[in-house]
Order: sequence, then C-alpha cells, then structure tokens
Amino acid sequence: MKILLTGGSGDLGKVLAYRIEKRGDVALRFDIREPSDNYGSFLNGSILDRKILLEALTDVDYIVHIAAWHGYHEFTKKKNVYDFWDVNVTGTFNVFQAATEMNINKIIFISSEAVSDKNGSYGWTKVLGEEIAQRFVQNHHLNVLTLRPRAFIPFWNKEVYSSFVEWAKWYWGGAVHINDVATAVMQGIDLLSTKTLPNQIVLPVDGAYEYTQNDLQNWDKSGAGTTFKKYYEKYYDLTIKYGLDPTAKPTIQDISSTKQWLGYEPHYSLMNLLEELSKYGESGPSNIELDL
Repeated sequence: MKILLTGGSGDLGKVLAYRIEKRGDVALRFDIREPSDNYGSFLNGSILDRKILLEALTDVDYIVHIAAWHGYHEFTKKKNVYDFWDVNVTGTFNVFQAATEMNINKIIFISSEAVSDKNGSYGWTKVLGEEIAQRFVQNHHLNVLTLRPRAFIPFWNKEVYSSFVEWAKWYWGGAVHINDVATAVMQGIDLLSTKTLPNQIVLPVDGAYEYTQNDLQNWDKSGAGTTFKKYYEKYYDLTIKYGLDPTAKPTIQDISSTKQWLGYEPHYSLMNLLEELSKYGESGPSNIELDL
C-alpha cells in the first residue's frame, strides 16, 4: 500500500513515515523541503504545482493531506493571509481535484480545532478546507475522513520550542501529543480501508487526561491547586520550580465520536509530561520516540 503524505517532511510526516514503513507499507513524502530523517521516500514538490502533484499521485492508494501553514505561522507573523490562502485553500483544492483525476478516493484531511476561530487566517482557511473536502465527497463520492487535532508541534521541534519547559508551558492548558495524532491517522487509514463513510466524517483529536469532568466542574473548590494535587502532589514542587501553574484549569475536548469511529485512545497525558520533566529536566528526553 502506497500512502502519499503532503507536507511529509514536517513533524507529523516524520512520525507517520516511520509508522507506515514499520508496518510494511510505502510512505511517499511530498514536500518543498527535504526531510531531516530517512523514513519512507521523498519527492520534492509543491501542492501548488498541479503537474508535479499529479505525477506524485501515480500508483498512490491513500492520501494524508497535512500540508498547511499553521497557527504558529500566524502567531509569529511569518506568513500572511495570502500565504494561508494559497496553501490551505488553493493547495487543498488542488489535492482533492488531483485525487479525483487520478481515481484516488481514500483521503485523510488534517484540519484543526482552530476552525472554532473563524476570525484568524489559520482557522478561517481550515474551515474553507473542510468545505472543499465536503464538496468533493458530495460531488465525486470520495471516501474522506477529516481529523481536527489540537496543536501538536512536538517538544523536539527546536525551531518552535527552545526547551522542554517551554513546550510544557504550551501543553499545560490541554493539548495532544504528536504521537497520539499519528495514532489517530493510522487508525483512520485502517478505517478507510474497510469502510466507505456515509459522508465526510469530522473527528476531534485530543490528548489523555487524568482529570475527570467532575474535577473540571468543581475545579479547586477546596483551595488553589487542590485539583492538581489530587493526581500530581508529588510533582507540586517541581511544577513551581519550572514556572508551571498548578491552578491552571485545562480545556478538554469531547473525543467520544473519535473513540467510536476509530477506537482511538490517547496515551500521553500530563502525568507523562511531569514524569519526563522530573527525569530529564529542562532539556527533556534526548531520544525521540516516534511511537507510544
């Protein structure tokens, strides 16, 4: 089975190429820059170049459409609204149109929970990307699964996070580990191999949590930091040492539909983060684990 990964040289492409290759399938990483690792095979090209994109899809069985400018690029102002439109909207149309022309009907589209922010360039263009996917499902009967993960840039991306602590501060408010996102994608590939979806199915992807709904509803009613201490008291001093806030209440998404469709069970939680922070300190783990 041959799986094309658009934007395949990025962080998620790295994890997916490793897993796809590990189980004996072929990962073709289509990107404008070479990957920093040797998993899968690489083809240089842009989703804005229709000719090269069509060539890339030769003998492809599945597409995982990752390529996009992200919230990080909007926050840092490294990309403007024209950049977002070109890649996230025009590029997404090109991928779906090329798939139709090449008779490829199994596509996983990596959207984002940022669709809730329609005022931002990133969120708005992801909304439009989902609408493009839906139109191709309706008009061309493509078998499309859309995943809406939370931000998932990993701690080992030093272009974004200079230290493990900096990454931890981002993760603290509720997030998903990139390996859990990759798990959802692999489960999605398996789903598309066995089922024709009745419509475009859109599934949120969130991380694992020790906190329960009751904890969130009664957050710190017994005093500041008491909900945190209920699960992580042994790490309280560590948390203070590194400037993390034990009183901060995380946001948690409802992933019941994702569990139902994919059997998805995230593995990485705040407990894992605290264990790694305790063991490795500010630098974090030195070995990148691409599988949980």
